[in-house]
Amino acid sequence: MSTGRDMQNSRYTGLIDRYRNILPLAEDSRAVSLCEGDTPLVLCHNIELVNRKGIKLYLKYEGLNPTGSFKDRGMTVAVTQAVHEGSRAILCASTGNTSASAAAYAARAGIKAFVLIPEGNIAMGKLAQAMMHGAIILQIRGNFDDGMRLVKEVAETAPVDIVNSINPYRLQGQKTSAYEIVEALGCAPDFHCIPVGNAGNISAYWMGYSELAADVHNQGKQVVTASGQTSRPKMLGYQAAGAAPFIAGEPIEKPETVATAIRIGHPQSWDLAQGAVKESNGWFNAFTDEEILATQKLLTTHEGIFCEPASATSVTGALHDIERGNVPEGSTVVCTLTGHGLKDPDIAIRQSSTELMNIDAELDSVRRAILENL
Repeated sequence: MSTGRDMQNSRYTGLIDRYRNILPLAEDSRAVSLCEGDTPLVLCHNIELVNRKGIKLYLKYEGLNPTGSFKDRGMTVAVTQAVHEGSRAILCASTGNTSASAAAYAARAGIKAFVLIPEGNIAMGKLAQAMMHGAIILQIRGNFDDGMRLVKEVAETAPVDIVNSINPYRLQGQKTSAYEIVEALGCAPDFHCIPVGNAGNISAYWMGYSELAADVHNQGKQVVTASGQTSRPKMLGYQAAGAAPFIAGEPIEKPETVATAIRIGHPQSWDLAQGAVKESNGWFNAFTDEEILATQKLLTTHEGIFCEPASATSVTGALHDIERGNVPEGSTVVCTLTGHGLKDPDIAIRQSSTELMNIDAELDSVRRAILENL
């Protein structure tokens, strides 16, 4: 497997160069890349519950991809294939992250991006990205699920390629995160926790872990979990309580949650996600906005990791299941943090307890403020 690095100067050149042998791309396709992938796997040190239970809790920090979310993994592959096939435009429905990623990769490829977003229900950080990258933005008077329906209908007659996760090349790119985790740990985790919205990501991770367990593309290196008891992790999918179709067992018509990235009531990868959870002996669960935001703040103040609210859902679920013994002591757990906290700065500022201190621009004032707050 390639390192994805330019051998002349050791510069990392992106996940297609690194993983082309496990991706269904033509050998002569030109990679449309922003050097995505290769994101950190951060071991938590300061969460008391985790330390007490002897859990190794890792955070796969996908917010450090080029546009600030995991979407870049799939987008680089989807746009590369679209350009290879001669496409001049891509199209997506989005709660924000997909639109930002699609806009950036379209700009990189020199093609147009059309994005449908729900009017008034997109975080400002994500909207700013799509605007700055030059996407043609269509705000619809409806939610993401309405947008997804329209995208599929439009693509039947318009010369555009859909780059939502119904595009199989998206999941192929996203599966590479599972490969990175196994390479970093030397094994698969016992549990993998992930936020679930449209459900493509949990499906993609399961695809990657399954390929590794079956010794596909892995050059004779058999993969097992950290405990050595199974070859693949249990997949734990967590949703927001107001947008939890997998818990309800049916689509949600009007999903509501502060975690905008998973405010989705009709997951497009429903069957694949259900299969991943069932085959892995995992489970779904859902948590309130209050619980999700509390975890977001916990990660920032205890581990120095700033993720968007939807991302924190994976850790909310992990801590819930660790506390209740559903995750045994001594387990190795990976939580995917899907997007950076700067995607939604308004939410972060509103829940922050930090006060701005106004002081005189004098040495005594600065010294006094520091000493009073030590």
